[in-house]
Amino acid sequence: MILDDLDLQILQKLSEDGRRSLRSLAEDLDKSPTTIKKHLDELETNGYIKGYGASLNYSKLGYTEIALIELTIDKGKMLEIEMKISNNPHVFGVFDVTGEYDAVILARFKTKKELSELIKEINSVEFVLRTNTHIILNVIKDGLDFTRLIEQETK
Repeated sequence: MILDDLDLQILQKLSEDGRRSLRSLAEDLDKSPTTIKKHLDELETNGYIKGYGASLNYSKLGYTEIALIELTIDKGKMLEIEMKISNNPHVFGVFDVTGEYDAVILARFKTKKELSELIKEINSVEFVLRTNTHIILNVIKDGLDFTRLIEQETK
């Protein structure tokens, strides 16, 4: 599927507010709700839209501790270890990386004790050779603004 201008406009509007109705999108984009629905269905079917949800304020929910955990993993076991770690409910990001470490984990916690428990759990996993943990002190930016990204690409 090749994205056209209307597809990009729909994605921009939804990235700003995922709760927008078909009618609201249609009015803003000067199209019929049927046309918007057709495009939305294609965007979903082709995987451009993974789902719809609320953007939560984790700090207000008590999850004030964020950690970035770097892992060195024994050869040939990376995906297996990453999948195991990704099942932990505190973990919200697991990434293969280049450089000194093999993987990076992002996780949120209510307490440092929960963080400590995860670090100990990870270090006890066979084939994890070592970890290096960074505690995030302040979040300056969290998330990607699709509208600004598309504007940058079209310059």
